[in-house]
Amino acid sequence: MNEDLTRDESAERLAQMLHEGRRTLPEKRPLLVCKPRKIESWRIFKIMSEFVEGFDIIRRHGLAASFFGSSRASFEDHVYKDAEELARRLAKRGFAIITGGSAGVMQAANKGAFEVGGASVGLNINLPEAQEYNPYLTERFVFDHFFVRKVMLTYASEVYIYFPGGFGTLDELFEIITLVQTKKIHKVPIVLFGKSYWEPLIGFIEKVLYEEHAAIDKGDLALYAVVDSVDEAYDYIVANISC
Repeated sequence: MNEDLTRDESAERLAQMLHEGRRTLPEKRPLLVCKPRKIESWRIFKIMSEFVEGFDIIRRHGLAASFFGSSRASFEDHVYKDAEELARRLAKRGFAIITGGSAGVMQAANKGAFEVGGASVGLNINLPEAQEYNPYLTERFVFDHFFVRKVMLTYASEVYIYFPGGFGTLDELFEIITLVQTKKIHKVPIVLFGKSYWEPLIGFIEKVLYEEHAAIDKGDLALYAVVDSVDEAYDYIVANISC
């Protein structure tokens, strides 16, 4: 009885905060830079609304592939051309192509899907240095909270493809590997595209994490596949999609 009462009280408190948050949502939303001194109703409302709208977008796409990679134009030309071609082939096969919606690898993948009439989705993020949407999107949404956006990207697709990138790309890679490793999500194909870029990291994982410290199991080394061509990536994805 006490537990039910606590749940009812919590539900009522949440409903009050969401109502208050909807009413007080500021036009300019300050960053959360340290532990808050009080619960801001508008921030809870904004987080909840991003989850609802994000899930509403991804549920509309049955078969999907998420592409990750640098938003910068600092890698070799073939990186972007390969992302575009792989997305083009997957879109022709019926995959919705989902990216962060910005420039670089993301734009290349969206372009590949867009130009063959495929679904091309961009899940962008508000940053101090604004990230513009690329022009090859059939659907788009911008998040204020990285963690909400990451949840959407994590649950959006049947395959996750990682091209060369920076901290954001690596963060998203280890997020999905950890979720699969801990069985928080079903095992899905995780594709690392570009051996020359990924091999130093893979070497560290195998030698330091596995061999020297046993920080991961041998089976964890099979959670991802490293490929070096569009043909290799496409064949691996098609062969390993389970739904």
